This record gives sequence, structure tokens and C-alpha cells, in this order.
Amino acid sequence: MKRKDFITSIARLALLTPIISGCKKVLIEPVLGSYQSNNFFTNDQNAVLAINAAYTPLTFTDASSNAIWVLGDVASDDAIKGGLPGDQADFELVDQFNINPSNSAIEAVWKRFYDGVFRCNVVLDGLPPNNSLVSLNVKNSCIGQAKFLRAYYYFVLTNCFGDIPLHLTVGTPEEQQIPASPREQVFAQIEQDCLDAIHLLPTSWGEADLGRATKGAAMSLLAKVYLFQQKWDLAAQTAQAVEDLGIYSLLPKFNDNFNANYKNNPEAIFSVWHVSGASPFQGNSLNQWFAPRPLNGYGFFYPTQSLVDNFEISPSGVPDPRLDYTIARKGHPYFDVPFDPEWTTTGYLCKKHCQPLSEIPPNIKGDGNLNYVAIRFADILLVKAEALNEMGNSQAALIPLNKIRKRARESYLYDPSLPGYGTVPSDLLPDIKTTDQQQLRDIIRRERRSELALEFHRFFDIIRYGKNYAMNAMKDIPNFNYDTDKFFPIPQSERDTNKKLDIH
Repeated sequence: MKRKDFITSIARLALLTPIISGCKKVLIEPVLGSYQSNNFFTNDQNAVLAINAAYTPLTFTDASSNAIWVLGDVASDDAIKGGLPGDQADFELVDQFNINPSNSAIEAVWKRFYDGVFRCNVVLDGLPPNNSLVSLNVKNSCIGQAKFLRAYYYFVLTNCFGDIPLHLTVGTPEEQQIPASPREQVFAQIEQDCLDAIHLLPTSWGEADLGRATKGAAMSLLAKVYLFQQKWDLAAQTAQAVEDLGIYSLLPKFNDNFNANYKNNPEAIFSVWHVSGASPFQGNSLNQWFAPRPLNGYGFFYPTQSLVDNFEISPSGVPDPRLDYTIARKGHPYFDVPFDPEWTTTGYLCKKHCQPLSEIPPNIKGDGNLNYVAIRFADILLVKAEALNEMGNSQAALIPLNKIRKRARESYLYDPSLPGYGTVPSDLLPDIKTTDQQQLRDIIRRERRSELALEFHRFFDIIRYGKNYAMNAMKDIPNFNYDTDKFFPIPQSERDTNKKLDIH
């Protein structure tokens, strides 16, 4: 399948949701006769179409429907909602931690990612061992991708909501009435899905199938799952195994991770693909949601002063180059136009997820072709650094940590737009040498915040670091309470339909 056909198939399946929904309607009707799961898919083509559809909920074709940016960053100390007062008011309520179960942002994430779980379960239910109508290679490929995607969807869901219902098959309405599973059980299922996917997925795909999950993506997700459970040794081992594949590396210039001309690059372990000008629509709408209103944007998602202050400045006054790659600020251009601080109430704009007017002009602002990189190699190096340090092997943790810092400072060797291009400022982002565990813990956390800023990970990091860290990070948000707010409330729609949740 050519790459264009793959994107079109994903889009077609999104439009053909009535077919998937129709399947769902059949599946949730009372059983009137014998049920044969191997009748779901009768050839390779419809199996591939079904797994393509399982990727669709990841996309940002509508940034209000995929509101993970709200829960991941607006809820944190890195960003505020921005925009006009009252516009997307529920997103602003997340920012203020005045959140009720009917909040549209938590409803959107819940529905979107459980829809992804459902689509994966359709594939897995439809490809049992006794289905001989789909070739073995295609069957294994589809199962591996479905296992990875289901693991990813559940990873996001449990990080957002804690204990959640664990659906592993497409069930009847009665079968969907289940209590929330403890988070430990959800993580155990995610681990198993990742392990299964690792055995079934290839290390890479050909040009025709870029964007599909790989063995490295499943291994990387597993490393993160271990990290979130503080299984430090397993997190370090798995991150090392990703590195040992020998196919991932840091890009020489940090900013190329967010350049549409470098979509297929060795740092991008798993990306959510977007294409401009596609029919059906497959553009990245974050480009419009995050851009300023004078440039036909919506002006949401403003970085905070706290985030800006997290980036290091050398003793001679040179800032970490990741600051201006990540954030637009006074005295520095906003891509190919001058930046006006009046565009934003914080004085800053997000540059990740946005594109210059030379690539996406105002008349097609919401049709960006920049991918969302859900997992990149820098993240895995930081997983390894954190896990090694927590294990007490702080000396070894310095190696992956300093790789991240070296790449950041050496952007000066590859970016002609940087002042003094060709020479790395001698005192900028020096290698870390301390092996004091607490000091190094703080350094790694700061490094992670700078490296992955505004990539929708920050709130979940804040929570997993524990109450003391979280209460300090969120001290400027008076409504935030770690004990009650470390997970978002399960949405009202689920409370109304799933009576076994037993939530009052």
C-alpha cells in the first residue's frame, strides 16, 4: 500500500465510521443466533482498512475533539488556555482546576481514546486464530498494531483518569457495564499488549507504510509504562533495548523535530501523521488553534513565564536554543513574520505544532501537515537517565542525559539563524557531572521539562513525581489539590451509561 493510499485509507475509514458503527450496532444487539468472530474479516483488504481506522482517534484534525493538549499541558504549569474569555470555557476551567464531570475537555479525551480502544478491539476480535480468510502476515501485522494502539490509548486514559474500565473485547451493552479496574491492572494489560506487539511488529516499514507502529514504538511505550510505575530496572533495560536497535538517533538540530520537511526522521519513534490538502480532510488543526488571531489563528495555548524560566541561560547570557525553538517571545521572530507580544496575554506563543505562513498560508490555516510526534528518541534517553538515577546508578545516568544537552547546545553548529552560528558558546549547557542522586533527579526533571515542553506530557510528569513536587509546581493554581486532582474526574457520560462504576 502506497503512503498516499495509507493516509487516504485512514481518512476513508474515518468517513466510513458508519460501517464501523454499524458493526458496533450489530455487535451490541442481543445475540439472536450463533456468533462467529472469524466472520468479521474475510480478506486482507478489510483487515487492513480496519487497523487503519484504529489510528484515526490519534489525529488532530479537530483539536477540540482530541483535547489531550488541554489535559497534558493546559492543566500544568507550562501553558494556559489563552484565546478570548469564554471561548472554549471548559478548557479554561481545566486551567483553573474548576472541573466537573461534564467538562467538555475530559469528555472529549475519554470518548476519543475509548473510541480508539473500541476500534482496536474490533480488529482483535475479528482476527482470532481460526480466521483463515486473512493471510498470516497481514493478520499478525494488524494484531501487532492493534495491541500497540490499544496499549497507547489505555496509557493515556489511565494517566488522565486513574482507575478505569478495562474493555478487551467488543461487548454487548450489558457486557460494557463493568466497574473501573485498579490502575495496576490497567498497567499490567498495557504491558502485555506492548510485549505482544513487540513480537509481531517489524523494526521498520517501507516508504509506503510510514506512520504505522513499529517494534521500537512498542518497546518505547513499554519503557515509559515501566517508568510511570517506578519499575526502574525494567524501564532502564527496555530503554536500553530501544537504543540497541541501532535505528534511532537524535537529530543534529533540535528544531527539525517540528519541521514538516523532516517527518520521517530517526528521532521520531511514533508519529501521528497529518497531510495538507487531502480529501477527506487529514490536516493538523493545531496549527490554527495555537496560532495568533491576527494570522487567522484562534490564539489558544499560551506558554507561561514559569516554562520560559525553566530554560537555562549560560553565565554569559546565552539562552538554551530550545527556548526560541519552542516559544515565540519579544525580540525574536515568529517563524517568517515579526512577533508581536500583544498577540498573547502571557507574552509568549507556542511554536511547536505550528508552521510558517510560507508553508501553510492563512486561508488554509487549519490544514497543517506537521506530524504530532507522540514518542521520540529524546524521551527514551531521558527515561533511561531517570531510571538509572533512581536505581542508584547516577554515573551511568549522566551518559543519556548529557547526550540530550549536547544535541541542544550543538544546534549552533547546524542552524545558520542562530547568532554566532558555527561555534558553540563555551559556557552553554555544559555536561552535568554531579552524581548526587537528589541533585541529579532535579536536573533530569528540569531537562525533561525543557526538552519535551509543550508536547502534552508535562501534567502527567508532575503527578508521577509526587505530591511535594506537584504542589510546588502548581502553587500558582489555587484550586489544585494533589490528593483530589491528580486524576481528572470520569466523565458524566460514562457515569450515566455505566451503572457499575458506582461513582456518586
